[in-house]
Amino acid sequence: MSDPVAQPARIDADKARKRLTFFKVMAFIVGIGLLVLCLEMVLHYGFDNGALDWWPQPHGFIFIVYVLATVLLGLELRWPLGRTVLVVLAGCVPFLSFWVERKVAGDAEAQLAAAPSQQAAR
Repeated sequence: MSDPVAQPARIDADKARKRLTFFKVMAFIVGIGLLVLCLEMVLHYGFDNGALDWWPQPHGFIFIVYVLATVLLGLELRWPLGRTVLVVLAGCVPFLSFWVERKVAGDAEAQLAAAPSQQAAR
């Protein structure tokens, strides 16, 4: 009987690809949402214009969904906690989420291509 702790767990490529797609969509939405939030702040504090005063609350909800998408992807791809936290924090900096999404997607695709197939394991 083999020791399950000694063997690295296999990555479910199909599940990981779905989580990667979810992450990519959420990173894009959060990036756009953060730019709209910046616009809201400029309008509100710079010009005393309340046209986008409704936006911060939906943006907060969207950011929480982004955090969930990042954590799910990180767990599936077995990221260290530090990397997961840095990817989440990238969603707090305007334009950075777009760059990080491209980098994470490229790294994840390479990791999935190198991972042994679930079909071959069966």
